[in-house]
Amino acid sequence: MDFSQVLAEKADTILDKWITAVRNDRQIESADDLSYTAVKDHIPDVLKAMVTVLSKYQDNHIQSIVNASFQHGAIRAEQGFDPTEIAREYHLLRTLIFDAIQADLLSGTPVEIIRSIRLIDAIIDEAIARCFKSYVEERLRELQQLQSVVTLHNEELTRLVTANQEYLSQLAHEFKQPLTSIIGYSDLFLRQQPRKTEVKDTSANLEHIERVLRNGRQLLHLINNVLEFSRDDPGQIKFQLTATDVRELINNVCEMLEPLVAEKNLKIVVDCDRAPKELITDSFKFQQIVTNLISNAIRYTESGTIIIRCKVLENQRWAFAVSDTGIGIAPENQAQIFEPYFRVSCSNRSYLPDSTGLGLAIVSRLVKLLQGQINLVSEVGVGSTFTVILPLEVKI
Repeated sequence: MDFSQVLAEKADTILDKWITAVRNDRQIESADDLSYTAVKDHIPDVLKAMVTVLSKYQDNHIQSIVNASFQHGAIRAEQGFDPTEIAREYHLLRTLIFDAIQADLLSGTPVEIIRSIRLIDAIIDEAIARCFKSYVEERLRELQQLQSVVTLHNEELTRLVTANQEYLSQLAHEFKQPLTSIIGYSDLFLRQQPRKTEVKDTSANLEHIERVLRNGRQLLHLINNVLEFSRDDPGQIKFQLTATDVRELINNVCEMLEPLVAEKNLKIVVDCDRAPKELITDSFKFQQIVTNLISNAIRYTESGTIIIRCKVLENQRWAFAVSDTGIGIAPENQAQIFEPYFRVSCSNRSYLPDSTGLGLAIVSRLVKLLQGQINLVSEVGVGSTFTVILPLEVKI
């Protein structure tokens, strides 16, 4: 029985049904605004490849005839598909192929049936592998462009900080953490990619990509808010009070700073079981406080653990503390630590090269704006604990 001929005769019908199924599938939302031709893409070539393989007696032709899927993955990346949508496309294709030729398959011998099913599955599996490979490569190309742009911006912002232009320095400092996170994940992904050739690695790769994209969106939000923040007179700051989930916000900041933690092989412990379930505050300003305190702990800790604790206090107040096992702060420096441009000295250098001396000054200012207070307990060579006490509801 020549199942290749059966498939060839029904290829157009399978294609039409597949396009209809893709457009109607609510799990493939990216296809909603695409034309018939855009949805079809290179799938006809995949069907032709399948016909070719089924007409052969050897099984070694698969590798050379699924190049269409390679192009399909790159195009789907440009069209904004996510990986689950692409996988869903191929699932529908596999189902419709077997539905179309089922009656003919059953008329063949058991050997013919098994061979044909095995070959069709092998072709689709290889097509999926090639498709995801090109999808990841397209995302890598976008990451390389993003990394180049971000690196240039980071260098320029560092130059502005060095020039001691205060308002630009403050702006640059707030950009620094998401920029570093983006660059860190990009570098990690690009270094590891050449060694990843198997399909099983695809999900891990795409997780890195999604983290980069999340940090990119966070950066854009941060830029817009800080620009607005910098236009206001310090005495007339505008508040945007909202219900804020403390644990979710802290977890998001920790995820954003994860590359810095991993680079130094540190451990972060988040103990927020006693945190308030919800508080009314300016979530953007509070996020700046959390980001600066945790990134500061990472910067001055070479080994050990960073612990983040939260608890509700009396009189409608609550506390947020960041403890580290870093270099510590000498008693004579603790009074100056919240002054702009003051930087703690290290044992082998006057200060860390990536420190601007703005982080804690910004934290102190924001804590006061949010009607709170900040306390420091530190011992040289042991570590430091910064504790911020804030109201459960900021009153304007």
